[in-house]
Amino acid sequence: MKTTAAALLFTATNTCTSSNYSVQRFAPFIINNNKNNLRHRHRSGMALFSTSSNHYERMPNRVALLQFQVDHEKEVNLKTASDFIDDAAAQGASLLVLPEIWNGPYATEAFPEYAEKLPNVGEDINDDSMLSSICPSYDLIRRKAIEHNVHIVGGSISERVSSAENSSDSIFNTCMCVNPSGKLVAKHRKVHLFDIDVPGGIRFKESDTLTGGSTVSLFDAGEPFGKVGVGICYDIRFPELAMCMIGRGCRILVYPGAFNMTTGPAHWELLQRARAVDGQCYVIAVSPARSHPPSPSDKEGKSSYPHYTAWGHSTVVSPWGEIVSTIDEKPGIVLADLEMNKVNSQIQLYLYSVIIITLYLRFYHISG
Repeated sequence: MKTTAAALLFTATNTCTSSNYSVQRFAPFIINNNKNNLRHRHRSGMALFSTSSNHYERMPNRVALLQFQVDHEKEVNLKTASDFIDDAAAQGASLLVLPEIWNGPYATEAFPEYAEKLPNVGEDINDDSMLSSICPSYDLIRRKAIEHNVHIVGGSISERVSSAENSSDSIFNTCMCVNPSGKLVAKHRKVHLFDIDVPGGIRFKESDTLTGGSTVSLFDAGEPFGKVGVGICYDIRFPELAMCMIGRGCRILVYPGAFNMTTGPAHWELLQRARAVDGQCYVIAVSPARSHPPSPSDKEGKSSYPHYTAWGHSTVVSPWGEIVSTIDEKPGIVLADLEMNKVNSQIQLYLYSVIIITLYLRFYHISG
């Protein structure tokens, strides 16, 4: 499947290069932050590009994946996210997706410090000053969704939840989904926490500070996207959660995720393609851009938390399991125009029914 798509990378001066869109079909491509270095990632065809910075008409089927580096200063991250949202909207995107844990370091010790208290789905808070002080990350996404008249899947941040039943607050890894009116239409709390210990690789245990969610999360983005299901990072490894979303009519599954240098090259693309083929749907996975540990002499770049190196490679996958558009590990915006008419709901329902029947038969056989 060929889809008009492009990726943008920003230079150190925050200027950008961009593609020109054509009525013809071209393979996805990436423009590196060196304007003379064009890197291709395609199945067939040629890339058409220029170095102009144009504003495009809003495309109702265009999605934007915002892959940016995360700093240890929250204010820096808010500014970066704001700039990337503005640039993606200027390129005509109607659905924007941020990466996992974008407002602070991806470190178990950091989650409580950077956590914010978030409103509930459908809750109206009209006090802008309160929003900006209690939940500045949500406030940014809400304001930008209204400003640009777009849907924003807000990656994820750590959420603080107080309860009368518990003496201590619970911390969740939470994705906020906001519609063009600025309403919070879905809030997904990461169900499957990332607890891993790979000998000679990486050890990370989210459950040290995070609590797992327990809901299947989706929202209706209207035409042409329809229902959009949301998972976070490790959730993508569980086809059962994906099929729950597909069974509820989702045509797009979105996974903000920060795979690492061990699991990223092995499973990041593989899992996206598997979930896309399983559900006959589009899969969108968005990572932070890769950053490297600061040098010992870089006092300003140092953080009090352990450095986490993300794999990057934010990607859009088609229902046929093909890579529609992708990027490398550097900061950038991935754009893709989704051909939603190719998502056959009859095939979806058929596959879902067969899977359910198969599970029942297996259960009956084992029990009997």
